[in-house]
Amino acid sequence: MGDMANSSIEFHPKPQQQREMPHVGGFGCTLAELRNLMELRGVEALQKIQEAYGDVSGLCRRLKTSPTEGLADNTNDLEKRRQIYGQNFIPPKQPKTFLQLVWEALQDVTLIILEVAAIVSLGLSFYAPPGEESEACGNVSGGAEDEGEAEAGWIEGAAILLSVICVVLVTAFNDWSKEKQFRGLQSRIEQEQKFTVIRNGQLLQVPVAALVVGDIAQVKYGDLLPADGVLIQGNDLKIDESSLTGESDHVRKSADKDPMLLSGTHVMEGSGRMVVTAVGVNSQTGIIFTLLGAGGEEEEKKDKKAKKQDGAVAMEMQPLKSAEGGEMEEREKKKANVPKKEKSVLQGKLTKLAVQIGKAGLVMSAITVIILVLYFVIETFVVDGRVWLAECTPVYVQYFVKFFIIGVTVLVVAVPEGLPLAVTISLAYSVKKMMKDNNLVRHLDACETMGNATAICSDKTGTLTTNRMTVVQSYLGDTHYKEIPAPSALTPKILDLLVHAISINSAYTTKILPPEKEGALPRQVGNKTECALLGFVLDLKRDFQPVREQIPEDKLYKVYTFNSVRKSMSTVIRMPDGGFRLFSKGASEILLKKCTNILNSNGELRGFRPRDRDDMVKKIIEPMACDGLRTICIAYRDFSAIQEPDWDNENEVVGELTCIAVVGIEDPVRPEVPEAIRKCQRAGITVRMVTGDNINTARAIAAKCGIIHPGEDFLCLEGKEFNRRIRNEKGEIEQERLDKVWPKLRVLARSSPTDKHTLVKGIIDSTTGEQRQVVAVTGDGTNDGPALKKADVGFAMGIAGTDVAKEASDIILTDDNFTSIVKAVMWGRNVYDSISKFLQFQLTVNVVAVIVAFTGACITQDSPLKAVQMLWVNLIMDTFASLALATEPPTESLLLRKPYGRDKPLISRTMMKNILGHAVYQLTIIFTLLFVGELFFDIDSGRNAPLHSPPSEHYTIIFNTFVMMQLFNEINARKIHGERNVFDGIFSNPIFCTIVLGTFGIQIVIVQFGGKPFSCSPLSTEQWLWCLFVGVGELVWGQVIATIPTSQLKCLKEAGHGPGKDEMTDEELAEGEEEIDHAERELRRGQILWFRGLNRIQTQMEVVSTFKRSGSFQGAVRRRSSVLSQLHDVTNLSTPTHVTLSAAKPTSAAGNPGGESIP
Repeated sequence: MGDMANSSIEFHPKPQQQREMPHVGGFGCTLAELRNLMELRGVEALQKIQEAYGDVSGLCRRLKTSPTEGLADNTNDLEKRRQIYGQNFIPPKQPKTFLQLVWEALQDVTLIILEVAAIVSLGLSFYAPPGEESEACGNVSGGAEDEGEAEAGWIEGAAILLSVICVVLVTAFNDWSKEKQFRGLQSRIEQEQKFTVIRNGQLLQVPVAALVVGDIAQVKYGDLLPADGVLIQGNDLKIDESSLTGESDHVRKSADKDPMLLSGTHVMEGSGRMVVTAVGVNSQTGIIFTLLGAGGEEEEKKDKKAKKQDGAVAMEMQPLKSAEGGEMEEREKKKANVPKKEKSVLQGKLTKLAVQIGKAGLVMSAITVIILVLYFVIETFVVDGRVWLAECTPVYVQYFVKFFIIGVTVLVVAVPEGLPLAVTISLAYSVKKMMKDNNLVRHLDACETMGNATAICSDKTGTLTTNRMTVVQSYLGDTHYKEIPAPSALTPKILDLLVHAISINSAYTTKILPPEKEGALPRQVGNKTECALLGFVLDLKRDFQPVREQIPEDKLYKVYTFNSVRKSMSTVIRMPDGGFRLFSKGASEILLKKCTNILNSNGELRGFRPRDRDDMVKKIIEPMACDGLRTICIAYRDFSAIQEPDWDNENEVVGELTCIAVVGIEDPVRPEVPEAIRKCQRAGITVRMVTGDNINTARAIAAKCGIIHPGEDFLCLEGKEFNRRIRNEKGEIEQERLDKVWPKLRVLARSSPTDKHTLVKGIIDSTTGEQRQVVAVTGDGTNDGPALKKADVGFAMGIAGTDVAKEASDIILTDDNFTSIVKAVMWGRNVYDSISKFLQFQLTVNVVAVIVAFTGACITQDSPLKAVQMLWVNLIMDTFASLALATEPPTESLLLRKPYGRDKPLISRTMMKNILGHAVYQLTIIFTLLFVGELFFDIDSGRNAPLHSPPSEHYTIIFNTFVMMQLFNEINARKIHGERNVFDGIFSNPIFCTIVLGTFGIQIVIVQFGGKPFSCSPLSTEQWLWCLFVGVGELVWGQVIATIPTSQLKCLKEAGHGPGKDEMTDEELAEGEEEIDHAERELRRGQILWFRGLNRIQTQMEVVSTFKRSGSFQGAVRRRSSVLSQLHDVTNLSTPTHVTLSAAKPTSAAGNPGGESIP
């Protein structure tokens, strides 16, 4: 797709050229004409079509296409159309270049401070004070007299600059590879999107990008229109145009009233055929995209204008924090006021923790600098009684710069900039691996939220079952057949009616094709229930194709398409005698209520009274349902030619029917599902089944899957009963009533989409349990959209799912299989654990490094760990450790524990015990080495060395020991639940092994050959062995710590709690202040540990919900919306220092949509 972007300019010629040569390429319409036509609506559009072309078929003739046969599938013609009318492709925004990413990484505050310090240090080192006066400045430059040492003063500054460059490059590279990954993911989602067109009279599935002007496209329920077009013929077509107009009411489309179909709108009901009139940048959505500058930066001025018109889209078009219009975006966000999901739990906890740790580091580093400066000033000017001489100024300034650098280094080590990196790496790694497990993740944080899931509301059809339906029982002519009847056993009249009723009254796009391989099952194309019925026709040794050829789709007089309210579908045809016949099929209990007659064994009508109906339900339908079959009733009705009924009065028309047959359709449970559900239950996740089937079928399937077990206390409700229980007298839903129902509810049958949404919302908003429920939902139909959006994680079906469902979802299951959800849970929990492992390691290093630098500086006026060494340690523990620990593969044992829940702190008691335990060990060793190390090793003491003195062995040993301890502690950090065997499965993670060994190798090089830049002097083998010995001691000490029972340590507090309730006002949000400042302002006083406290950090906008609800344009946006939102999420993850705050829904403070409890 990328190469198209580069050449996209050629495809839409400038309007001037078109005026000169009116009918390009022999087509009867110019691009401009068609563009103008598509801007009209309703009656105006019809008039224009009649004036210019006569009618729609006239338009088709001008475009050289046939309304029934479509285009001839010849490549030259298609290419010519692309040349003249453009491709159905909107060039994506240019990705950021590597240099831009480098520039962004440089914006980090701590790095800027370091750069400044390093440059000052460099500048001063080149200024040599006059030699003879140096005595007057005291013993300040005593050690600098060694030849060559004075010249080496610049090295430290240079080394700091170098390490800053390293950090920046690593960060930039990470961001760059991430963006590349998501673009790849995106193009994969784009290529998977296909659309049905007619070419050469054949139905073809072509990729959306291959559509051209003049194509005849089939549109049906659940489609997202990929291009603009004019309706040729439609059945009961209703479109949701809210993404373009903001009007939520569905718009009726028909060839004689309003034939204009626009790209980016959703088909909510019905079906039809349209001729494509505008694609890509010329379609309505494309025009808007061009305004938004998606097509290139040269439209920045327009861009600003477009932003004013439509804040939400404009803002989403630049989720990568583009340079222009920051404040603008903030204001627009406020205006757009879009409801959206909260920040993922983990991200909230981490941002919180990082802020607190950073603040503590800031305080520590400030104190360090102040103490060093005071000590120096008092010693030099008070104790020694010297006078500040002008020529000594540079020398003193050099000292101050050195102190400043030490302070900054303490800060650098204290700020865990590796946290966001670890999260990003962990999530990106998981997302990549989840693709292999059939999970296509559209929003990064969904992957981690899944690990906390406490409830899964699953569809039945296709997720728990195979979605390969077959008719296994039937009731025809007063007889209940337990298997397929022989055609000879049926009266010809019944058989004929049945075949016609099934063949005509089903979408003509549904068919059964011969198997692809020998011995395989026939392929079912289209709606699976209809496939089962067509299969039934074939089993009765008849064929549906001749019937359809005899009555083609455009001869159908009226179609009432299936929707979730009707739960039935009806088709009217005109009979040869001028009368009408209506065929209907639908859920048996609904349709039988409308039947007044039934066909007996001879094919004659006999009355069908309510009493007969109850009989039939008891004797036929319930037994079928108890075998787990779906029951479908097939019926018909004749109207005389004398007076035509009012077709719009549907209740009148579809009534007084004659029942032809009731069939039982089996959809077998997928063999792997019961095991997957057992795993979920063991992992503390409740599985609920929400289905449109009747209650007996649902209960039978639920029992087969293991969702319900005999003897347990559970509820199976129908939608009606469910609503009766949760609504008060006025018909409003009450949370208290819902709270009585949902904990025991396992099966919700005959449910409408609203019921599903109500249930999900009710569970999420409930405050009864000890923690807020995290709900995952699966869905495939258009009607599941609201529930998928409301859920914490929405799973859409990749195969059976409609575009609308995929649009609303967070993860797409590419194999439609429930077991993939269990895999997602495993990966989600693994992300959480990986972050905890990294935290445990990181915090140990932080605590130790900060304390060592601080006390060392206070007692010996010099940090035992030099700036460059600190930066190296920082690199090990931030970048490398996050890579090593964040890529641990998941294990089955993750499914043996209960979910963590939203309020569980990131750092558990066990982890706190490990962090403090190891910190004690490391500090003891380092301070021992610092104060008595020179005696033990019999070397010169490194303490109180003057400025620019050569590196001492003493301090090198301290540095080396410190790094060795970190390396071995990294192995300890692999387990966070107090397990003893820390080597368990270490070889299944090659990245970890590579990084540990690699770090060790580099450390040897630094110590032996690092010299002045790294302040190291080479060590002997014996000294090395001691360092290693102390390092290995970490592993032994780890076992000692594991022996101490956590339950005894009541004094330990957990840290890093989840975000608490929302305490924000609209004004605060509108100011667009930085997330970090906000967290600081919200920190509560009187905390026991410096990283406690609760605060909700608001999240990025979800692109999908923006477009869905804010009346902005969705169109082709949907194809890129997911990548935008992912990139947006990630940008915020990887740049903790400048995360902007997105607007929240103003009511959130009052309503607290999350409904989570403050621990």
